[in-house]
Amino acid sequence: MLIFSTDMVLPAQNRILLFGSPEEVRATVWPSAEKEYINTCIDKKQKQILLNLYDHSEVIQIAETGKTGSALLESLRVCGSEIYDLAVRHKWEELVLDNRTGNSTYSGALAEGMALSSYQFLKYFSKPDEKRHSLLRLGLLNGNPAMVKEMNTRVDAVTLCRDLVNEPVSWLNAPRLGQEITRFGLEVGLSVEVLDKTQIESLKMGGLLAVNRGSIDPPRFIIISWEPEKPVNQSPLILVGKGVMFDTGGLSLKPTPASMDEMKSDMAGAAAVASTLYAIARMGLPVRTFGLIPATDNRPDGNAYAPGDIIRMHDGTSVEVLNCDAEGRLILADALSYARKYEPDLVIDLATLTGSAQVALGSQAAAVMGTAPDQAFNMLEEAGFEVHERVVRFPLWEEYSKLLESDVADVKNIGGRYAGAITAGKFLERFTSFPWIHIDIAGTAFLTTRDTYRGNGATGTGVRLLLSFIKKYYQL
Repeated sequence: MLIFSTDMVLPAQNRILLFGSPEEVRATVWPSAEKEYINTCIDKKQKQILLNLYDHSEVIQIAETGKTGSALLESLRVCGSEIYDLAVRHKWEELVLDNRTGNSTYSGALAEGMALSSYQFLKYFSKPDEKRHSLLRLGLLNGNPAMVKEMNTRVDAVTLCRDLVNEPVSWLNAPRLGQEITRFGLEVGLSVEVLDKTQIESLKMGGLLAVNRGSIDPPRFIIISWEPEKPVNQSPLILVGKGVMFDTGGLSLKPTPASMDEMKSDMAGAAAVASTLYAIARMGLPVRTFGLIPATDNRPDGNAYAPGDIIRMHDGTSVEVLNCDAEGRLILADALSYARKYEPDLVIDLATLTGSAQVALGSQAAAVMGTAPDQAFNMLEEAGFEVHERVVRFPLWEEYSKLLESDVADVKNIGGRYAGAITAGKFLERFTSFPWIHIDIAGTAFLTTRDTYRGNGATGTGVRLLLSFIKKYYQL
């Protein structure tokens, strides 16, 4: 759905009237019949009122008066999702949003909720046009053109992320991911380098190579570069995304259903990183940024790596493998140690890493941990509330390292039953020598039932969070 700015509303045009309170609605001049109906609805505590005016319809939306700040903005996104559903039921093709509150952030939140709700993944339907929703355009009356442009970019980036995650591995394997990122990266001015298996072997990325041993598809290590002319940072920001294109668990095979069925989404971190860089470039943000994506699937072929194997990582660390389903940390560790060459200001990795994080937080928040200064974590938390992709910080106390001690190698790849999200973070920490934030999006990246504007299937989580954080962190 396209959002656009307009300076007029045509007489027969369907519209949304956004008010800040019931009192503002009552104070507006209405024809007598409509006023009586509106007052009746307000008396019943209705926040959304539909007026059928024969040649057009009007939706009166009242903001939640008991909420403020980020909670109010989130309620407006949800209202936007509800209005989108209403538009689809009535087969409206276009709406204009008339914001009567005087606060442009209110219309921005409502519009974002509508636009994110418009997402559909129709590629594999035989007759996609029969499934396609009617609403194509949303006009913001007297909307700020710069805000509208940024909102469209942000929504397009989330759409791109969702599309990548929703694709099955039968189409989107590691080589194809490299091709797709190259394609859309070049469209917005990103530089993309895709390293093949021979190049990965020359870098001695033992984690990525081990996980790939069971696959019929070769691995890829994808490097995305955004080098603006006048960056605000000389030491770059590095974004690292876990790119496990499908995770069977390898020889530590997952049960199915309910465990393996959704594992095309195990590359949601990679999708979020690539889509965020797409948005950064399209917005022209003056932040020197690199994306690192190790990509492979994890399958139980006859040559697959096995429990008991000892592998040598990119930085020379030896790892005892005790669970082949703890593969994401192995490929991330190679990418994190590779990031040292950039002497980064900050490194952030995103990964659908552990069921432990999902058990702890469900689908309502991502687990975060790391070694970055508290100020960076505070900004990330603020960004999370701002876009409603909330984060909860977990500790990385030294005592957790003991759970990863191995009798035969420098470290083992799992820490036991308890504190699984934290021990995964402690494993990754070994491969960092820079300020670092780890975001475990296992619970938030993919939903099996619809949740308002987050949809059903891939949510695109991480894109809006990172964009909001970057603007705060670099004071843009």
